[in-house]
Amino acid sequence: MDSLIAASARALAAGDALGALKRVALRDDPPALALRGIAMAQLGEHTRARELLRLAARGFGAHEELSRARCVVAEAEVAMAVRDFSGPPRVLAAAIATLEAHADHANALQARLVAARKLLLLGRLDDAGAALAKLDTAGLPPALAAVAELAMAELALRSLSMEPARTALARAGQAAERARVPALMAEVAEAQAALERPAARRISAGSAQLLRLDQVAALLASDTLVVDACRRGIGSGSGTGTNAGWQSLARRPILFSLARALAEAWPAGVDREALIAAAFNMHAPDETHRARLRVEIGRLRALVKGVARIDATPRGFILLPHGERTVAVLAPPIDGEQASLLALLSDGAAWSTSALALALGASQRTVQRALAELEMAGRARSIGKARTCRWLAPPLAGYTTILLLPTALAMA
Repeated sequence: MDSLIAASARALAAGDALGALKRVALRDDPPALALRGIAMAQLGEHTRARELLRLAARGFGAHEELSRARCVVAEAEVAMAVRDFSGPPRVLAAAIATLEAHADHANALQARLVAARKLLLLGRLDDAGAALAKLDTAGLPPALAAVAELAMAELALRSLSMEPARTALARAGQAAERARVPALMAEVAEAQAALERPAARRISAGSAQLLRLDQVAALLASDTLVVDACRRGIGSGSGTGTNAGWQSLARRPILFSLARALAEAWPAGVDREALIAAAFNMHAPDETHRARLRVEIGRLRALVKGVARIDATPRGFILLPHGERTVAVLAPPIDGEQASLLALLSDGAAWSTSALALALGASQRTVQRALAELEMAGRARSIGKARTCRWLAPPLAGYTTILLLPTALAMA
């Protein structure tokens, strides 16, 4: 490694992208191309960064598989930054195998971190947890240790495990301070600030209260019967019986709408016409809708019988929790059907419709329609055209969107 390449690499490690470029900007040998690509990525020029990294990977000879693997990892990290999830996992897996075979443990761990952070973005929390549990962070460079701890903190926050999240954020802050990389320190500070921002609203007995993430976790662990409108579930943290605990209603929208309407009205009941309007979007019901309501109420009764009863009243139905439980609705900090979509877009990255569809578990056409509605309302904007089109939204100031992010983690 010549002196200019070594100096450029040291500048990149310190977060000085411009200083790194000054040393290799006019060179087109593979090591210089790779360093230029990483520098461009740090400067936000992701398209050019990917081009340079691909050129570098092609330029390394057959005997330089280690250098090619490092380029693959760097390109995978850039792809994640632009929310491009189209790359086949086997490419990154092969790079990890090469790095480990050459005892390049730091870059192998960085590659595993890229894979785990991608799983977090897609809401596959169980898989992300399994991937992060395999990481050995002992002896890592401070910058890489900070990234690892941030990923662990995000996993804990998404799972509402507050103490592990705070511990991981404290370690991330210490590592970022040692690394002296401003971008990392800012990311840690933003994650710590999210703990103090409102994350949801508690609606109970006609009143509303803003809750932080730790208060949300305490509510969900209590004996309160909670209808979670952020992640579409119902239950009580201290329920008993075969059907107690948390029940996911994410794939049962009618039952969720009925549960939320009954919970918001508690301790009063809800008349049949209001329940039909909430569940079926019908404002002039007939006998068929009333019959369908009885069927759906029966299904909801069976689902919640471990924690509550649903009794008929002369005008409708009423939710009656067992024992001395109270009832609360955990409502998102922002309303609307596109709340999860806005939460993804507000992270500051530019998302493609295909990546959004993958993260939300929805069809690309459904996402396109939702984006068009948000654009008309001035809440999102597109950049680029056709295959290069990406979507952005302004940050949701004053709130944390952890509870709105899509997740494949079943509530149990």
